Amino acid sequence: MITPGWCRMMAAYNAEMNRRLFAAAARLPDAARRENRRAFFGSLHGTLNHLLWGDMQWMSRFDGGEKPPVGGGQASTGLEPDFDALASKRVAMDARITEWTGRLSPEWLAGDLTWYSGAAGREVTRPRALLAAHLFNHQTHHRGQAHALLTAAGEDTGDTDLFLVLDDA
Repeated sequence: MITPGWCRMMAAYNAEMNRRLFAAAARLPDAARRENRRAFFGSLHGTLNHLLWGDMQWMSRFDGGEKPPVGGGQASTGLEPDFDALASKRVAMDARITEWTGRLSPEWLAGDLTWYSGAAGREVTRPRALLAAHLFNHQTHHRGQAHALLTAAGEDTGDTDLFLVLDDA
C-alpha cells in the first residue's frame, strides 16, 4: 500500500540520487552531456530535462503549481538548455516534491485525480496512490537511463540501491 511515509522515503531517495547524478554529470564536459548517445531521449542532458519535465507535470497535478512550459515526449528534452540552470531547477523541484510529501495524508492518497492526459489524448481518472507510485517509478526508470549514460562516460554515482542510498544520505 502507498502511504505518506512511503512517499517521503521515495522523495528522499529521489533527491539524493538526483544530487549524485548531477554531480557526476557536472564532471563531464558540456559536449559530452549533450552528445546523442542514442538513448530514448538522445543525450544525458535530454534525459535529465525529461526527468524534470515529468516531475513538473505530475506535481502541477498534485499541488497545483507550475506546469512545464513545453510539451512532453521529445519536446521535453529542450526544457532547460543551460546545464547549470537545469541543475538549479532540479534542486528546487526536489525540494517541492519533499515539501509536498510532508503534507500528504492517507485521505489524499485514498482519493482519485482527474486530469486531461496529453499522452492518452483524453480525460483520465486514477487513484492518487497509483499516481504517486507512478511519479516515483517514472523517476527511477529515467534515472536508470541517465545512470547508464554516466557509467558509459566513465563517471560513478556511487551506490544506487535504495537501502544503501538512504543509509548514506
